[in-house]
Amino acid sequence: MSYGIPSAEPSAQVPVCPRHPDRPAYVRCQRCGRPACPDCQRAAAVGFQCIDCVNEAKRTTPAVRSPYGGTVAAGKPLATLGIIAACALLYVLQWIVPGDAAYRNLAFATVYATPEYGVFEPWRMLTSAFLHSQGFILHIVLNMYMLWIFGQALEPLLGRIRFLAVYLVSAVGGSVGYLLLTPAYVPGQPVSGVVGASGAIFGLFGAMVVVQRHRGGDTKQLWVLIAINGAIGFVVPQIAWQAHLGGLITGALCAAVIAYAPRGRRQGLLQLAGLLVVVGLLAAATALRVGTAALPV
Repeated sequence: MSYGIPSAEPSAQVPVCPRHPDRPAYVRCQRCGRPACPDCQRAAAVGFQCIDCVNEAKRTTPAVRSPYGGTVAAGKPLATLGIIAACALLYVLQWIVPGDAAYRNLAFATVYATPEYGVFEPWRMLTSAFLHSQGFILHIVLNMYMLWIFGQALEPLLGRIRFLAVYLVSAVGGSVGYLLLTPAYVPGQPVSGVVGASGAIFGLFGAMVVVQRHRGGDTKQLWVLIAINGAIGFVVPQIAWQAHLGGLITGALCAAVIAYAPRGRRQGLLQLAGLLVVVGLLAAATALRVGTAALPV
């Protein structure tokens, strides 16, 4: 009689992750029930969900909108941080690139908006807002501090795209204000350029006033801040108060367009159309000023 060793019962199949078949997965998704390895698990209100269910929920869940139609994005104000990073990068380049190349190619002066002088470069109206004075480090420090303070407040309210639009259009508006309120360039005279984000920062001041008024908030402290910063432009030499005024008005107009556009499906289109009208007004003011400067005296 022979005695044999009984064979073992086959073990249950080890569950594996559908996205990574070589990995055992003992945790199942609370939504679809499929196993998920640690790399494919996402914490949910109860238990875990797999990454596929999380992505599907993002696609089917409507985006949360701010009071002014922008997509609400939790976390850090990325548009504000992006502007600060761009200004910091260009400030470093101003120091390391020889021959003041950044200043010579990006700073704005009235001569660059006048075609008959042969140096018509209107893009400087925007690029000059990303440069700052090398001889006065507080210029960039104070501007970036104010941008950070107001960016944290305005960007979540307006949404990143709308906030960025207000900032950039205000930067151009600051240059237009400087162009309108500065004597025309005299041929043969040295070209004096203007740089700095102050015009765009004043645009945020104006935008914040409009938003606060629209939300029913108090604006007294904002007006005091605007008055103090505006007075500095008249007291401290080599500060372009004209750019401050132009940016302030432009920012207020942009914010008014965004805040008072009727809500509904066409809110975004109406806001875009309004911002384009503001840009058109800046272009018309520039053309009028250039045409006036070109007339014979």
